[in-house]
Amino acid sequence: MEITKLSAEARARRSAEIREFLRSRRAQVTPADAGMAVGDVRGRRTPGLRREEVAILAGVGVSWYTWLEQGREINVSADVLDAIARVLRMDGAEREHLYLLAGLNPPQAPPVTGRQVPDELRRLIDSWLPRPAYLIDRHWNLVAVNQTAELVFGYEERDHNCLVTFFTGARYRSSLLHWRDAAQVMAGQFRADAARYPDDEEFGRIAADMCAVSPEFAEIWAEHNIRDATSGTKVVVHPEAGELVFDYTTLILPDLPGHRLMLHTPATDTPTQERLTALLGATVPQHA
Repeated sequence: MEITKLSAEARARRSAEIREFLRSRRAQVTPADAGMAVGDVRGRRTPGLRREEVAILAGVGVSWYTWLEQGREINVSADVLDAIARVLRMDGAEREHLYLLAGLNPPQAPPVTGRQVPDELRRLIDSWLPRPAYLIDRHWNLVAVNQTAELVFGYEERDHNCLVTFFTGARYRSSLLHWRDAAQVMAGQFRADAARYPDDEEFGRIAADMCAVSPEFAEIWAEHNIRDATSGTKVVVHPEAGELVFDYTTLILPDLPGHRLMLHTPATDTPTQERLTALLGATVPQHA
């Protein structure tokens, strides 16, 4: 809820404060802290995260975040402020301060995390253990992730979008074999999805923001390739379990338009099933 309107002088002071506050917090978080895959950092002029990096990790537009950091009068929401606070690793007091500077009353209780998922679908995702499974929405935002998917793919609480994690996540990038080939498939699939929703401007925003933070994505996106694979093979080298080979299948959910369920099954004639069982520390019967 928006707090009491301020005088012009008070608004100017608050704009200056949010500008300096966000800049100072951004300078204290390195790309490594944020889990980003970066190259040689010696040439970086920014001591911490860049503005566009904060924006893409928080799932907001680069222009919008820039305006927020500049202290402009823009509409903000609690969800967006929570995402920014998470990326900038703010503690409770800093998060409350950000709310006040943005003109919102701080929440009295911790926000509810995650999106609403039907109970039966949640049970299916969880029962897919020890195999990885996760649910994404139209824009590839992670809606539900089971324990194995978190362990195998390195998804963490800050990971809100498959495309963002794929191109910026340090662990994901280092663990996936044939990353370049998979990157072309990812970008091609995202472009194909964008074409299905020509009136949805969010696809264009995500693509533009990704081009700003990932040179690899920008290069592949410019090729205008289209991919629409609903199944395939994925090879991951896990730091503890070793090489894991999965056959994956994408299921369309009529009751959740735009959502897709991603199911991974250990490839036959590989030790993947046994390694997953050991990774989870549970005894799981072998699948034929």
